[in-house]
Amino acid sequence: MCGMTGILEPRDQSADDLRRHVQTMTAALVHRGPDAEGIWADDGIALGHRRLSILDLSPAGAQPMQSVGGRYVIAFNGEIYNHLDLRRDLAAEGAAPDWRGRSDTETLLAGIAHWGLDETLRRSAGMFAIALWDRRDRRLSLARDRIGEKPLYWGWAGQALVFGSELKALRQHPDFPHDVCRQALAQYLRFAYVPAPRSIHPGVYKLEPGCILTVDDAPPPAALNDPLRPGESHGSLSIRRYWSLNKTIESGARSQFATEAEALATVDEALRRAVSRQMIADVPLGAFLSGGIDSSLIVALMQAQSSRPVRTFTVGFENPAFNEAPFAAAVARHLGTDHTELTVTETEAREVIPLLPEMYDEPFADSSQIPTHLVCRAARSNVTVALSGDAGDELFGGYNRYFWGPRIWKRLDWIPHPLRHGLGRAIAAVPVAAWDRIGTMTGGRVTRPGVKAHRLAARLRDVRTMDDLYRSLVSEWPGESMVIGLRGEPSSLLDDPLPAALADDASARMMAQDMRSYLPDDILCKVDRAAMAVSLETRVPFLDPDVLAVSARLPSQMKIRDGQGKWALRQILYQHVPRELIERPKTGFGIPVGDWLRGPLRSWAEDLLSEENLRRDGLIEPAPVRQAWAEHLSGRRDWTHRLWIVLMLMAWRAHVA
Repeated sequence: MCGMTGILEPRDQSADDLRRHVQTMTAALVHRGPDAEGIWADDGIALGHRRLSILDLSPAGAQPMQSVGGRYVIAFNGEIYNHLDLRRDLAAEGAAPDWRGRSDTETLLAGIAHWGLDETLRRSAGMFAIALWDRRDRRLSLARDRIGEKPLYWGWAGQALVFGSELKALRQHPDFPHDVCRQALAQYLRFAYVPAPRSIHPGVYKLEPGCILTVDDAPPPAALNDPLRPGESHGSLSIRRYWSLNKTIESGARSQFATEAEALATVDEALRRAVSRQMIADVPLGAFLSGGIDSSLIVALMQAQSSRPVRTFTVGFENPAFNEAPFAAAVARHLGTDHTELTVTETEAREVIPLLPEMYDEPFADSSQIPTHLVCRAARSNVTVALSGDAGDELFGGYNRYFWGPRIWKRLDWIPHPLRHGLGRAIAAVPVAAWDRIGTMTGGRVTRPGVKAHRLAARLRDVRTMDDLYRSLVSEWPGESMVIGLRGEPSSLLDDPLPAALADDASARMMAQDMRSYLPDDILCKVDRAAMAVSLETRVPFLDPDVLAVSARLPSQMKIRDGQGKWALRQILYQHVPRELIERPKTGFGIPVGDWLRGPLRSWAEDLLSEENLRRDGLIEPAPVRQAWAEHLSGRRDWTHRLWIVLMLMAWRAHVA
């Protein structure tokens, strides 16, 4: 795991300025790669790299790295887990060079020289953000892994095309645009993150997962006002897909498993292989363990393939409503792992908040970013690499919305929209506490039913289709009406067509939407920044390409059954861990932010949310924010999520001002 940067400029620019700028940009990423720095520059192009040594710790793994013969130069952030298999394939085809070391970077270069970039990436199982310069053809290629585990930003700073792992590196260029993109801001207010392909700055973008951007010779002179999508071009710049989520889903739908036994055996084998190859490292390795289904299964498969106890880590909290540590400890004892539990006070958790604007670089408001950073910090004191259970929910049907959403819509679809609007008002009239009591009496299988009932009520008023309901369930503020000077709803990846095979499967459509937006831009972004802030590499076995393909072959009834998600994963996990250690309501990875805003964080929040501060900033309308703040303080409504979105925006604005 590393950090990379680069600049492509018109060839008449000063070589000394080019090298100095990329050196400054690269230095901003020392947290991503504390072990070494490398700079390479040529006529109009410079690449920078910060190294966190994981495989081949010798100088033979240093970057930027040149291919044999010197045609290609690469700066690479990530890991290629099957790179030894690729070396064997190259040898079988008579294309293996005299290897200088054991790094996957050298393997990538040899593969690109023999198969080309697209085919090499299709053969690669891993996570990556790549900058590749072809010295012969003077072509820059930027590439990102299939789902978006590793970040890659690109855009204009004056006449230069700048790119890198984090915005903080790009901001070091003297011509970087520091304005706020209002379309991106509207999407942030709606989703609590800035979805690809936009970034919070105009003319600067996230490369979409599964894509390659190419620029021939020099960047076009004019920056883009709107995102460039796959299949489009702008002067000498173009973007294409080398891998498609939609095609993977369509292929899986054509070859669905016929029997449960075949499905479970295939999923089990794919996960075992993924875990096995992601356990390869030349540095200490462990895993996060919450005691939930996903992390417990990853750890169980690690322990089954390890000759020594696996190092596992969890964070415990004082508040029992948010403390999963006892569940994790029980699973660790059963599996026999070497378990570390760090108990933090609420004061220690709140001390992370001032670090978030620097850590995330652009507004980001998933409050589980706080415990995520704490567990990463705990793990980093013992290991350099940690496996996680992320993506199990999106691939195997874990979120409550996947089964409650379609069930609710089936009961509401026949009701005319005006009556649905009235029903929403009626649900909202019942206090949150009353809905919580009703939820307790019905078995407590849904956490915080009062909050969720009020969210549903607010969203029923404008929902006309099942897809509308999904979009409403993942939305907070009506972003386009909140941003001063913006008219109209900006498009996002959620507007792209879904696979035709999912036309009649509401749950599968929601999973697909989450996989192309919420998963890369919230979950994976959250973990990447929280971990890299302490120089910890995280790996996600559920995103192995074989696991992705197998999950697409599972029909929905093998993911969701009897009001529960992740049916297939549960059956596999029960072979390793007793059911009673796992079965409990899904809680998520949360902290009591809403209570903090009424208590120890009240003064901090009041300053950021003051009408004077909001008006002076001039980006969002103050009135809705002030109303939500007053209702939250009074206890009439729980607006934690909405308020955290605005607070993270204003904290970020203060940080970058």
